[in-house]
Amino acid sequence: MSWLVKQVVNNGSLQYSSRIRALQHAARTFATAGKEMTVRDALNSALDEEMSADPKVFVMGEEVGEYQGAYKITKGLLDKFGPERVIDTPITEAGFAGIGVGAAYKGLRPVVEFMTFNFSMQAIDHIINSAAKSNYMSASQISVPIVFRGPNGAAAGVGAQHSQCYAAWYGSCPGLKVLCPYSSEDARGLLKAAIRDPDPVVFLENEILYGESFPVSEEVLDPNFILPIGKAKVERQGKDVTITAFSKMVGYALKAADILAEEGISAEVINLRSIRPLDRPTINESVRKTNRLVTLEEGFPQHGVGAEICASVVEDSFAYLDAPIERICGADVPMPYAPNLERMAVPQIEDIVRAVKRACHRSK
Repeated sequence: MSWLVKQVVNNGSLQYSSRIRALQHAARTFATAGKEMTVRDALNSALDEEMSADPKVFVMGEEVGEYQGAYKITKGLLDKFGPERVIDTPITEAGFAGIGVGAAYKGLRPVVEFMTFNFSMQAIDHIINSAAKSNYMSASQISVPIVFRGPNGAAAGVGAQHSQCYAAWYGSCPGLKVLCPYSSEDARGLLKAAIRDPDPVVFLENEILYGESFPVSEEVLDPNFILPIGKAKVERQGKDVTITAFSKMVGYALKAADILAEEGISAEVINLRSIRPLDRPTINESVRKTNRLVTLEEGFPQHGVGAEICASVVEDSFAYLDAPIERICGADVPMPYAPNLERMAVPQIEDIVRAVKRACHRSK
């Protein structure tokens, strides 16, 4: 911690112009296929490269060091960067989140890992009141370049206290940027952008996706590759219906689109990537082309991400709709523990297919 204290004292004011220019320069949102990489390795390599490039970046959280990370996202970082930049903490989210915010006040770039975002509720005062609001309340005199990252949403058989999706919670708060990667390209490009950003970023991963492999190009593997925050990606072009999704649900939407294509329905799938800011222009442009919308998310129905998308489309593109908007969400109950009930509580591929058919007036 001596390094941390020294850096906090010596870095009272920093210039972010070069970082911002790099973010603005990254306009490309997709990569051609090449080798494959797991989401876990994509996150690990992004952390490694950003820590190598900027000595102000450090990682802290439970088991991030000696144990190599609960999900091995920080594997190898302790050996490479040492215990002053890969800091194992006690089980006290409020404590280490507060230390991270204080370090960010003084110009460091902490990456705070929560073992699950359900535990971030212990630290929500620091995330919302200390991190998200400080830039505004200080008239832009205080920047808070911090990343809060970890698994979000349902995994498998871990009960209600470890299965909630927090995208809508944090997405409703001014001052935060909220990112939800799906693929290895997303994970790598968005995490690097989040670490370089001058504002606090909530980075919501998915435990089930960590071990999944996705094609990545040489462009994605370049140490300078980043993705622009606030820009969605059209994963699949279509003309009959728009499906919006984020995180693990993007994969479900793509599989549903394959099934629908066999029945003559062409679905356009949008990977939101960013919950706040939300890429409203891309969503509305797609709806104006397809004239139908199905929103998809794991979270609760009330006040969800899908509800915000529905409002945006009704406000900006209502005259283009040929059918009522369909909204697919998790069940409005705490997550059940029993596997059969758990499956019923989260959206499934067949739910997406049925909703799209209703929107296209093809349901029986």
